[in-house]
Amino acid sequence: MAVPGDLVAFAEELADAAGAVILKYWRKPLPVESKHEPGRPVAESPVTLADREAEAKMRQLIEQRYPSHGIIGEEFGTLRSEAKMVWVLDPIDGTKSFITGKPLFGTLIALLEDGNPVLGVIDQCVLRERWVGANGRTVFNKKPIQAADRSCARELKEAMMYSTTPHMFGAGYEAQRFDQLRRAVKRPLYGCDCYAYGLCASGFGADLVVEADLGIYDYMALVPVVLGAGGLMTDWHGRPLTLQSHAVSRGRVVAAGNEELWKAAVKILSSCVPVWPEISWPSLATGAVLGALAAGLLLRRTASGQR
Repeated sequence: MAVPGDLVAFAEELADAAGAVILKYWRKPLPVESKHEPGRPVAESPVTLADREAEAKMRQLIEQRYPSHGIIGEEFGTLRSEAKMVWVLDPIDGTKSFITGKPLFGTLIALLEDGNPVLGVIDQCVLRERWVGANGRTVFNKKPIQAADRSCARELKEAMMYSTTPHMFGAGYEAQRFDQLRRAVKRPLYGCDCYAYGLCASGFGADLVVEADLGIYDYMALVPVVLGAGGLMTDWHGRPLTLQSHAVSRGRVVAAGNEELWKAAVKILSSCVPVWPEISWPSLATGAVLGALAAGLLLRRTASGQR
């Protein structure tokens, strides 16, 4: 779909409205509540009045302007998700950064058509930085950008890779795949949330972003931004990220500044490996000693029986 200019302008209007709310609370004393989601690698996440008020404002504007459109939001759930056009909202992606005064959070706004992300906004209201991806192009503060413009690495061994935290990868398959990729890149970096994808799209040196356990609202807006800048963003198996594919991708995403890096990362992330239990050296040594003692005892018993 070619996204009409009025929808792109409206997405930026939503970002402006959310930013105005968030700035009222920026670096101010603010109560923080905890949301608990058992079964996730990081089961606790914070939420604030800023999150809730910013999303409520955006939802109000959508209902007024486009009452037939659906809405999926992190704080207030789903409304008309079966609609042809659905807005996906994350008022503050990176609430931990926000509540600790670090300006590397962002407001994420996506528009889906038939479940496919066709418009995405990453807005950082404190730094006044905004990425908008639509119609096959991405602009950063109104200027067109390309992910590979600034000597993006072509090999994993030269790549800088971002993830929000190493704790977001579940034990077993996810942790093992991430660990292998972490060892293959030049330097793994942490703590940027959605901001890392903006850096990747801009060609600022964040060559690769790999994450897991994301909600639909955590990544839908990022896809048009990265793709519009000439990068690639898929699930760990190289499949497109859509509303319908979320149950399969399970929030495992990879973004890269060029095809070479993306292919190399997907090759590692999609491979299947056996899940071995972790064994420490002390326990291994103890096991060897006990095994030797048991073997000696068995030999003595065998020798006694032969006499």
